[in-house]
Amino acid sequence: MRIYLNLAVAVMLLFGAGTTLQARGRSKQDNAAKEVALKSITQNAARAYVYFLASDELEGRKAGEPGSQVARQYIISMLRQWGIAPLSGDYQQPFEAYSQEWQKRKPFFVEPDSIAMLKTMPHRMLRLANVLGMIPGERSDEYVIVGAHFDHVGTDPTLVGDQVYNGADDNASGVSAALQIARAFAVSGRKPLRNVIFAFWDGEETGLLGSKYFVQTCPYINKVKGYLNFDMIGRNNKPDNPSYVVYFYTASHPVFGDWLRGDIKKYGLNLDPNYRAWDNPVGGSDNGSFAKKGVPVIWYHTDGHPDYHLPSDEADRINYPKLTDITRAAFLNAWNLANELEY
Repeated sequence: MRIYLNLAVAVMLLFGAGTTLQARGRSKQDNAAKEVALKSITQNAARAYVYFLASDELEGRKAGEPGSQVARQYIISMLRQWGIAPLSGDYQQPFEAYSQEWQKRKPFFVEPDSIAMLKTMPHRMLRLANVLGMIPGERSDEYVIVGAHFDHVGTDPTLVGDQVYNGADDNASGVSAALQIARAFAVSGRKPLRNVIFAFWDGEETGLLGSKYFVQTCPYINKVKGYLNFDMIGRNNKPDNPSYVVYFYTASHPVFGDWLRGDIKKYGLNLDPNYRAWDNPVGGSDNGSFAKKGVPVIWYHTDGHPDYHLPSDEADRINYPKLTDITRAAFLNAWNLANELEY
């Protein structure tokens, strides 16, 4: 009997050792894939995305206008090139937003009750569309989302001089980060633990319309484990400290702050974050739409600057080394959101 017990114990120990070695092997492969992905994030790519999206030819990317539609198709072409599938059938998630007639100067709404009321009176309507791609994970019922809005405020033909609000920082810089992170996940060649959605929101400047529509129609919003947001991440609010960046995160998840501190040290990222743990991060940008649904958020932001919402927000004013390091740090956040067992 003792012989059989000893044999059973030996088999269990051997099996356990094999499982541990297998786990270490997976971990080693995951780390190697992460390093490959991180190296794919470059200043040249950041410049390419920002200069295109903030070019005069896109006429300020105002929601519902041709320049914004061109930006949308450009983003789709990138996702398709990298083999990132649409979230559901089509990369575009179309929706409508309604408001009172223009003299009332009222906001646009995407909520069904508000739309029903507005349809009873003279009203305006915008046809918009988010862009949504996804890399499937091993856990098909868990999600993380990386997002940035691609719209801006358009043009003003009554302005003397430059009439195009290019929106290089707001938010071509954020879109460039989300695109680079999407590509990094694709080139890693590794299947993440959770589904990773790459979301490019329409209508943010008109009232967070795209992200509001997404969260109110998402049947699995309670399965979203984290949302990573970018909005204005390319300028120097503090000229004497160009590496300054604001790092907002949900206070109930202090590990989000630990991740960034550790990665800055490990990878030598030239960033000086202002860590802002926020009990209920519902303001500022599309992060608010998710925070209101109880989704933990991380939001990178480099604060306001004199060119905010002016035609002078041009691509040549972006700090590209800083934008690239923010993108690298955020990719590492996204990798953790997608692959850590718990947080």
